[in-house]
Amino acid sequence: MDDQSRIVITGIGLTAPNGNNLEEFRQSLLAGRSGVVDYDIRYMGHVLAGVCDFDELRYQKRKEVRRGTRAGSIAVYCANEAVNQSGLDWENVARDRVGVYLGITEHGNVETENEVYEISQFDYDTKVWSHHHNPRTVANNPAGEVTLNLGITGPHLTLGAACAAGNAGFIQGVQMLRLNEVDMALCGGVSESIHTFGIFASFQSQGALAVNEDPTKACRPFDVNRNGIVVAEGGAVCTLERLPDALARGATIYGEIVGYAMNSDASDFVLPNSSRQAECIRLALNRAGLEPSDIDILSSHATATHQGDIEEAKALASVFGDCPNLAINNTKSFIGHAMGAAGALELLGNLPAFDDGIAHATLNLDELDPECKLSQIVANEPRQMEQVECILNNSFGMLGINSVLIVKKYAT
Repeated sequence: MDDQSRIVITGIGLTAPNGNNLEEFRQSLLAGRSGVVDYDIRYMGHVLAGVCDFDELRYQKRKEVRRGTRAGSIAVYCANEAVNQSGLDWENVARDRVGVYLGITEHGNVETENEVYEISQFDYDTKVWSHHHNPRTVANNPAGEVTLNLGITGPHLTLGAACAAGNAGFIQGVQMLRLNEVDMALCGGVSESIHTFGIFASFQSQGALAVNEDPTKACRPFDVNRNGIVVAEGGAVCTLERLPDALARGATIYGEIVGYAMNSDASDFVLPNSSRQAECIRLALNRAGLEPSDIDILSSHATATHQGDIEEAKALASVFGDCPNLAINNTKSFIGHAMGAAGALELLGNLPAFDDGIAHATLNLDELDPECKLSQIVANEPRQMEQVECILNNSFGMLGINSVLIVKKYAT
């Protein structure tokens, strides 16, 4: 691959339930610090959730926060953090050559639920309906709020890819850079899911909402006693650049995106398909020119649902069954399922392993489910690796959408 086609990560901004920047997030992952807490939601009362506590007013005025959305505020915070952390001379960046590509699971439910509730207090008189409803609920809102905040005049998109969306944001950015449509991309994923009762109620009706007396022990991927999903909010945005541009300005390079793939199960609305997941993984490996044995850390998607974890375990066993040096971990066990942000957050939480050589653990894995028998899972305590050169990140979603991203330690 020529250098112009090599795409690297040069800046990172994030907010997670257990950290508001990469350093805090990584420290929490290595220390076994969960971000899942007790939470109350309209109509349902007590649930468990991963809740972020970033400063909404660091990059926005109160009026902008009120007018916009929670997902927009998350996106604005993360995008500004990524730009600042990248060392870019932002004032002199050609902003018509910057693209914003953010994955989402869903958008607009929070605002619609809130506004319907509000007019219910006034006998459903639509005169009290907010005139901000339309710009709040259009699907491009989170990425659009970033462009307004940062003065970006290049293209912006949000990509609805269910829980595969975080990876999809990166993939879109890579493709647009390689097509020379933009010179820089702000990519990743965001989620405001904990602010809508509908997602909690739906998971509960499916028997897929986690419960536990101790919130920090609720999310239990691959554990025989897992009982469902912990819903979380969060966001992760990176600056992506072509390698020559990054080198020319002396940027810090956090990793190089060397492979990706997306495909569809075409088999069920909700239940995943291990064969299609395995196909997606193999396609990403082929595009990267890598063998399964080249992967050092695999960030699993596992959501702590019964069948979902089993299907992914089957897919991983079929591709990586004879790779004893692989470390498989899971970030949801720390923060819950951040939906559209999940894939991006889970990737970024592992990137520091290129420097410290540590695979963070999977929490709450007290008894491995025999149907998820993977000897490479890092359970409860971090693992010091002999080397970390390649990280593979799985993200799968409802309606059978699968995404895989592979990042390699940068080498000249």
